[in-house]
Amino acid sequence: MIEHLRAVLRMHQIGIINLTRPHRLLRAAADNSRLGPQAALIMKAAAEHPDAPAVTDELGTLTYRQLDEQSNALAHALKGLGLPDRSVVGVLARDHRGLLLAISGTARATLRLALMNTGLAKQQLAEVVAREKVRVVLYDSEFADVAAALPDTVPRYLTWGSAPGTTIDELIAAHPVTPLPLPDRPGGFIILTSGTTGLPKGAPRTKVSPLASALIADRIPFPRQGAAVFASPLFHSTGFGAWTVGLSLANHAVLLRRFDAEAILRAIAEHRARMLVAVPTMLTRILALGPETIQKYDTSSLNAVFVAGSALAPDLTTRFQDVFGDVVYNVYGSTEVAVASVAQPAESRRAPGTVGKPPVTVHVALYDANDRRVTEAGAHGRVFVRTGIPFEGYTDGQHKQVIDGHMATGDQGHFDAEGLLFIDGRDDDMVISGGENVYPLEVENLLAARDDVVEAAVIGVDDPDFGQRLRAYIVPTADSTRDPQVVKDHVRANLARYKVPRDVVFLDALPRNATGKVMRRELPSL
Repeated sequence: MIEHLRAVLRMHQIGIINLTRPHRLLRAAADNSRLGPQAALIMKAAAEHPDAPAVTDELGTLTYRQLDEQSNALAHALKGLGLPDRSVVGVLARDHRGLLLAISGTARATLRLALMNTGLAKQQLAEVVAREKVRVVLYDSEFADVAAALPDTVPRYLTWGSAPGTTIDELIAAHPVTPLPLPDRPGGFIILTSGTTGLPKGAPRTKVSPLASALIADRIPFPRQGAAVFASPLFHSTGFGAWTVGLSLANHAVLLRRFDAEAILRAIAEHRARMLVAVPTMLTRILALGPETIQKYDTSSLNAVFVAGSALAPDLTTRFQDVFGDVVYNVYGSTEVAVASVAQPAESRRAPGTVGKPPVTVHVALYDANDRRVTEAGAHGRVFVRTGIPFEGYTDGQHKQVIDGHMATGDQGHFDAEGLLFIDGRDDDMVISGGENVYPLEVENLLAARDDVVEAAVIGVDDPDFGQRLRAYIVPTADSTRDPQVVKDHVRANLARYKVPRDVVFLDALPRNATGKVMRRELPSL
């Protein structure tokens, strides 16, 4: 109870709620409990700030009133399809107004929305649609070929672009903008895991605690009625969570359908954006533009870069903050646990590589292989998280291990003497070389800090003498000598000999999915 009170007070301090207006607060809470947060927050912002910009994309800007009314019209159209309440609707779309309307409109029509990964192949999409029992699919025209794999029994509507079929714009134009009766409970939504090792799993969220916004915003300075540029896709938990918190503050979401480093800087300058939401590889590409291009854009308004989705190399954090100021908020979490910890800029300066400390209502604990609590500073253990946004289990019936109310993240980590958390690597990435446990992340971070390396990935491969050894994949800079021995010597000079890669492979780019994670199974074999 005390933690809940702290979270409520924190939400008041941030501006997410106003305790001096209890009637508005109670109504918003009631709407949230019946609609879910996204649709309810759009309604609230439309009532309080109707003419404020809600979203800008390639088609222009929608105010909160327009977003609210168009959501109602789409909900009427979806309701007219005659689907049973809480039937699943899938959306396969990039970041634009059509995706926001799908999120808000399905909630108002008492339907459950499955947010599909834009990187899904034909067969994967068909399998996910079948597994999640998707009844209708909303999709961008660029994915028409992928959507063609779906059975004819699944109706499809376009969210963006031109292709044969009905668009959601046509559905909206043909229906009234009046609100629908509120459902008795939310339809909820399903976010897919990244799927770096197989078919993405579905992580459902039916009820979301009204304290969830405090969990995300506690250690990150979200703007109030300010602009935030989204480079990270909204179909994944990073962008989705940040956008949701932004709705509670009536923020202006600036969306780009495709990542373009210079376009991001242009959008920050044009809209005087105070926040950028991105994944680590995007920071690498922004820095790769070089000082001449970066200095063309006034990014002085930027005071927070919300970074999540994959490991952020310590050197990348330092280099980015040396250019743009101390603005990087490194978020550690997952689809299952949401936000587990946040490293604020000063913490990253003081302890490079840390993922910081847990926000309000979140607790992180370490356990050893025998499920015993690890409490000593510097001692390594499996990372478990207890959060205010409980995980409901995967849609395929599987679940994560839980100890003392803490759920496994699948990572290994340790705390330093100040209580800052460090992630050592994934459980399933650990390599046993000559009887020694090796986490490739340590070697990746060392290589990424070299001036002649853009980015690096390290995996374990079979070795006849040591059982396993490391193989390094490196994206070199243009002036790199591309000499494997230089790389090996560098690792040998800084780390134990069993951490020296047996092979070094130079690539033009690392294979990544739509959320920026390296697809290790797609790295070339030798």
